[in-house]
Amino acid sequence: MNSKETENQMMKKVIIIYNSKTGTTKKYSNEIGMYLRNNGNEVVVLSIEEYTNDKLNHADYLLLGCWTSGLMFFLQHPEKIWIDFATKLPNPLKPKIALFTTYKILTGSMFKKMHMHLNGLIGASFTAIKSRNGVLSESDKKVLDKFINLQ
Repeated sequence: MNSKETENQMMKKVIIIYNSKTGTTKKYSNEIGMYLRNNGNEVVVLSIEEYTNDKLNHADYLLLGCWTSGLMFFLQHPEKIWIDFATKLPNPLKPKIALFTTYKILTGSMFKKMHMHLNGLIGASFTAIKSRNGVLSESDKKVLDKFINLQ
């Protein structure tokens, strides 16, 4: 096996799918994608409008994100378009899944609500990252490194 074949076998395919209202979640999605791409992964970033089931073919990792709707800690939830998208994902899914969100004040119960709408696609313990301004923090990078490297 030559070095190019070895490199291709080690490269992980990551799909990032997001729903953005003001552009903050799109920015965060692109920052996540750029970080993972710069670390040797094949990355595709899509809005939920661009998604089709065939996009998940051969994916090793799937990151699903949306913005945090609702102002109060306990009233936060994904937007209906994200909920409709999440409930139509094929089950079971091969890729390992993580969640991300952007928010203005707090994320509150956002991840719990996202998880609920995924209808058992991920376990009770899952990887999640969040950003107030769409910027990928150093702590987010550490979480992503752990998520991508754990098998």
